[in-house]
Amino acid sequence: MLIESRPATDPEVDALVAAQQRELRVADGGLDGQATVVHDGIRYLVVVDGGRVVACGGVQPLDADTGELKRMYVRPAYRGRGIARQLLSALEELAFQQGHSVLCLETGSYLPAAIGLYTSGGYQPIPVYGEYVDNPYSVCFAKRLPVAA
Repeated sequence: MLIESRPATDPEVDALVAAQQRELRVADGGLDGQATVVHDGIRYLVVVDGGRVVACGGVQPLDADTGELKRMYVRPAYRGRGIARQLLSALEELAFQQGHSVLCLETGSYLPAAIGLYTSGGYQPIPVYGEYVDNPYSVCFAKRLPVAA
């Protein structure tokens, strides 16, 4: 398994983000239609297994100190193998390298596996912020990243 950086315009990133968005719309009871996804400044990492991109996630700067974890997704056939945990760790390292001291995220209250991943990784609940304030299903978390020695 390999974790590598890919541009937001990479077709495999696009395919995974589209799959993630479809799955989220179905999970929250929404329609399974197309949605426009904006990649504003997101740096993506992908997980490649056997030559196939099986997972993605990104970091988007919110301000000088804070990055936001975006679009974490693992293809269903690859879940339960620890891929999300490894990707999360790599994304935290990317955020740290970008100069962020805090990494925050939003997920859905209807996604207990995601909430479990983040809380077991040291993320603490925070008030809902930004574009998520009016979404009754949004829950937000943050983690202070280690400082360089």
